[in-house]
Amino acid sequence: MLKPIYVILGLVMLALGVIGAFVPLMPTTIFLILAVWLFARSSPRLEAWLLQHERFGPTLQAWHRNGAISRRGKILACSGMAIGFLLFWLGVHPGLWLWAAVAASILACAWFVASRPEPTRGSQC
Repeated sequence: MLKPIYVILGLVMLALGVIGAFVPLMPTTIFLILAVWLFARSSPRLEAWLLQHERFGPTLQAWHRNGAISRRGKILACSGMAIGFLLFWLGVHPGLWLWAAVAASILACAWFVASRPEPTRGSQC
């Protein structure tokens, strides 16, 4: 009963991931991870296609197997968060409480990304 909804949401996440591959500061991988998760519950064919994708497959497989993120991926993700926070700070001029809340959220996300294991040797990401 939920399969069609999961397929539609998976396709939306896939579209957002593809857009993120071309738009600076918009994430790609998190949307593709969500798409794989949704396809795993609705379309094994689409899940397999995404996990075997030439460009995104190795990264998604490393996450799927071990929750692993490559060192390059960690650096890019944390750099993107820092740049995003800087743009937020410069563009919004937030008050102290909003600044602190956003900073704490971004630091928590950066800690999570940095704390993930790196892929094992032989697995490219």
